[in-house]
Amino acid sequence: MNVVNELGQDAGLDAVVERTIERVGRHLVLGLPLGLGKPNRLVNAFYRRARLDPDIRLDIVTALSLDPPRAGHWLEARLMDPIVERLFGSAYPRLDYIDAQRRNALPPNITVTEFYVSSGAALGKPTMQRHYISSNYTHVARDLVDRGINVIAQLVAGPVDGRYSLSSNPDVSLDLKRRLAAEPGRTTWTIAQVHPELPFMHGDARVESDFFDEICEIDPEQPLFGLPRLPVSPQDHAVGFQASRLVADGGTLQIGIGSLSDALVHSLIERHQDNETWQARVARVAHGPSAIEAASSFEEGLYGASEMFMDGFMHLYRAGILKRGVVDDLEAMRRINAGTESAPDDGVLMDGGFFLGSQDFYAFLRDLDERERPRFRMHGVGRINQLYGGLEMLEIEQRRHARFINTCMMMTATGAAVSDGLQDHQVVSGVGGQYNFVAMAHAMDDGRSILMLRATRESGGRTTSNIVWEYPHVTIPRHLRDIVVTEYGVADLRGKTDEECIQAMVGIMDARFQDALVERARSAGKLDPNWSVPDAYRANLPARIEAEFKPGECFPAYPFGSDFTELEQRLIPALQSLKAMAGSKLALLGALWRGQPGRHREALERLGLDSPASLGERAYARLLAAVLDEAG
Repeated sequence: MNVVNELGQDAGLDAVVERTIERVGRHLVLGLPLGLGKPNRLVNAFYRRARLDPDIRLDIVTALSLDPPRAGHWLEARLMDPIVERLFGSAYPRLDYIDAQRRNALPPNITVTEFYVSSGAALGKPTMQRHYISSNYTHVARDLVDRGINVIAQLVAGPVDGRYSLSSNPDVSLDLKRRLAAEPGRTTWTIAQVHPELPFMHGDARVESDFFDEICEIDPEQPLFGLPRLPVSPQDHAVGFQASRLVADGGTLQIGIGSLSDALVHSLIERHQDNETWQARVARVAHGPSAIEAASSFEEGLYGASEMFMDGFMHLYRAGILKRGVVDDLEAMRRINAGTESAPDDGVLMDGGFFLGSQDFYAFLRDLDERERPRFRMHGVGRINQLYGGLEMLEIEQRRHARFINTCMMMTATGAAVSDGLQDHQVVSGVGGQYNFVAMAHAMDDGRSILMLRATRESGGRTTSNIVWEYPHVTIPRHLRDIVVTEYGVADLRGKTDEECIQAMVGIMDARFQDALVERARSAGKLDPNWSVPDAYRANLPARIEAEFKPGECFPAYPFGSDFTELEQRLIPALQSLKAMAGSKLALLGALWRGQPGRHREALERLGLDSPASLGERAYARLLAAVLDEAG
């Protein structure tokens, strides 16, 4: 094992690249972790070396390449540039290959293949679309081996007592090393770069130094990528609230990231800390009885078993909900679940595969004390995302009453989910672990898969339903249908006939689209011709949601704090509205006529429009003023 600590960032990393070429040859198949764990400057050194030498072939295989947001318009830049500077700093090392991907300008000797991408980042990008791998998360290590991976590079934490931690990304690395060890004749090179700010995580993430062939101690000069906390709309709050009815006290929770998950966590905390208010709201707006509906506060608490460990689990821990400890002893877990033995005070509260979140979340992980730290563990996805590997009975006991809660874009009337791509097969994000958790729910007697989605979406000034009769591309087939949640209620589909599923889905969709879907179902012979939409379902309209979940103290737009100033919180949706308005000349003309810039001096000053220097700036000042007036 080499330990590299040369002075000089570029020279030291270039030397690492040269030693890697000497070891594995001039065809480099470089595997990088999903998300946070990429050593960006080292990756750029590999990219730079291959770009300058066409005799080197570099194949990068990874997922979720993080990049600070970029403005697409000069007005967006005036809002975003100060925010990006504040959140990421001016010297954040962007990945060079991302720029080339976006311009479809990767050198011919370099390929970048991803199995998961930032939502929407690949749309309209032929290079990214052509090189996307559709793979379940648990199969990624296998697929990397099949693609001939011979170099692994990632950020790590440590050393602590001579050991290192894979920290944010043991997810694929552990499974990959295990598979590579089964092929002893294969030449590989594993590089760790120590990051001083990465939390030292326990569990299987702790490895000996000989796990790596080379440990690079050169400061990566790479701030941890903190995800900005985005707003939660009334529609999102309603979806999260409906899902909060389904989580069992004394159970297990898996969730992903995004505003729907933030809304769910917010409602779970209200259910625990103000159960009376939460139950009163259930009586008013809950719809769709489910066999697993729960109502109590969390006296026994929850245990987390989720491929993604993120801010939501931190908030649940601080709220006194993430507190059900488990142990790695089958007989002890059986006694604990039977109530004949008490759970230990130091039991494990959280098992994750990778983590990604806000700067506050990273600080929380770094500040865990010696008693708390072992209770938050990280493992490979082969252990977290499935019930295989020899520990099945133990994991079933630990994950009792599991609720695997994920999001999707659309659902068909008979229960198939569209989560990762469009009808022309363009990838939007990726399958990730969604299939794994859906399948695991069906493999457990008391486990349930819950898919959350918004009943409608807005695009180009047009509202469309996210519950559709059919769609050419699906992520989860209808034979794995289970529970679906929208802002209008819960549809429990498991074990139901197609007709029963259609009726339940009509009950949680927007009333404006119910009749068209019912007619399609009747014409296909899937619905009794005499069945009519119940009157209660006809109330599924946005006004009902806006009245019950209106922004305020109970349902704040930023339930867990914001990375934006109050003025920026007003300007961000205003610019989004302007962008949506761009497709309608009539709407633009109306806004130009209505806009009164003098009423929004502070907002216009923030964007440099308080003293317009051109006709274009004058027009945008009026447009922005009109949008801000409408927002109130």
